[in-house]
Amino acid sequence: MTVTIFVPRDAAALALGADKVAAAMGSEILSRGLDARIVRNGSRGMFWLEPLVEVRTEQGRIAYGPVKPSDVAGLFDAGFLTGGEHPLCLGLTKEIPFLRQQTRLTFARCGVTDPLSLEDYRKCQGLTGLQRALAMSAPEIVQAVTDSGLRGRGGAGFPTGIKWKTVAEAPGPQKYIVCNADEGDSGTFADRMIMEGDPFVLIEGMVIAGLATGATKGYIYTRSEYPHAIQTMNAAIEVAREAGILGPSVVGSGRAFDMEVRAGAGAYVCGEETSLLNSLEGKRGIVRAKPPLPALKGFLGRPTVVNNVISLASVPIILNRGLEFYRDFGMGRSRGTIPIQIAGNVRHGGLFEAAFGLTLGQIVDEIGGGTATGRPVKAVQVGGPLGAFFPRALFDTPFDYEAFAAKDGLIGHAGVVVFDDTADMLRQARFAMEFCAIESCGKCTPCRIGSTRGVETADRIAQGIEPEKNKALLADLCNTMKFGSLCALGGFTPYPVMSAMTHFPEDFAPTPLVEAAE
Repeated sequence: MTVTIFVPRDAAALALGADKVAAAMGSEILSRGLDARIVRNGSRGMFWLEPLVEVRTEQGRIAYGPVKPSDVAGLFDAGFLTGGEHPLCLGLTKEIPFLRQQTRLTFARCGVTDPLSLEDYRKCQGLTGLQRALAMSAPEIVQAVTDSGLRGRGGAGFPTGIKWKTVAEAPGPQKYIVCNADEGDSGTFADRMIMEGDPFVLIEGMVIAGLATGATKGYIYTRSEYPHAIQTMNAAIEVAREAGILGPSVVGSGRAFDMEVRAGAGAYVCGEETSLLNSLEGKRGIVRAKPPLPALKGFLGRPTVVNNVISLASVPIILNRGLEFYRDFGMGRSRGTIPIQIAGNVRHGGLFEAAFGLTLGQIVDEIGGGTATGRPVKAVQVGGPLGAFFPRALFDTPFDYEAFAAKDGLIGHAGVVVFDDTADMLRQARFAMEFCAIESCGKCTPCRIGSTRGVETADRIAQGIEPEKNKALLADLCNTMKFGSLCALGGFTPYPVMSAMTHFPEDFAPTPLVEAAE
């Protein structure tokens, strides 16, 4: 019987040499005359073990990693194809603690299936949600998504069902589904992992959204820095179109939906929905004033659903397993699961999908394993470059939208970046202002000018120039940006700055200027 070997094609694994490992595996199979095939799957999300190679055995899938090309011959010598013992052997993949502790719903197939095999997708309950949606009316689909408690996973946490209902009820001859895959936050990679590792789940989610709202056309807007994701999504769309999942009659239902991928030039501000829509229309990526909302006047002035990748990819599980099943996970108003992306100075960096409610301390210390350097954790930034810095004193905060907001923080796209005790929080605050100044679209004064003045003010504090006066000025700038900016870029930049000043005042302490004579 042909043995199946899995070598990831995920960009993170490729960066660590997965292509070379796959080539070495292929050479060994040929030279030894073995009956084996290689499947390029997505990543399981354990990046410290990449390239993570698996082999399907009678006992289940056995994992080995991290594998280098020089390890391959030794693996085959050790009976790799039957799960033989080797220093790199990690045992059954599903029993690796980092995986075993997760609740994988949205990412259930990621790293398990061949990303471009529709047969694999169907075998793992793919398209079941779509089949059930086709048997429902549009209002019933919208109600199911609303009652599931699904909220936007892109950062704002807006209820997905309410957005769909608004578009469904809006008048217009043409409606659109736009997937915001412009994943620009530091320490985030969940969108990319789905697009590269399980593209059909995103396609299925977008088709269901189209059925629910009356939209017949969809766009995935991603960044040009994601070439592998773009290639995989385009290939998957072609497969889906040939199978009749996309086109004038979705699965023979007589209801139309088609979609395509559009790549932007990598402007951070295009992660904001109205700036994204301008870019999608071929215009400069500048934020639009709201109202009108995109749900009423979005792409080309038509009613448009703009949802994040993870929001749309979560829809099939809701339709497949039922809204109650999904709603039973989580806490408070944060229902279902969230793909937590652990990065920075951390021992076990990767993607951990779990129900809302884990504490920040559990995520950093137990799941992440503390810092990679072995030094104490000083700060954790949650929610990308515009997220607040949390000190260890706040590690009892549950991972929940409202709980983080109560501590002046953001969950955002659920990126968690860890810093050890060598981090200079004044420099981090300055970086936040500099980042905003570089990435600002320039439309509103608080963001455009406030961020530039913020960099200058942080520099004066660092130089010991009237530190108390300049700290007060920096706080005042943050207040103006938070309440006066047109979008979240300027509005959220104060979070990292003010949290750094509040929780790490010692890093903002005066540094006397050295006299020139000295």
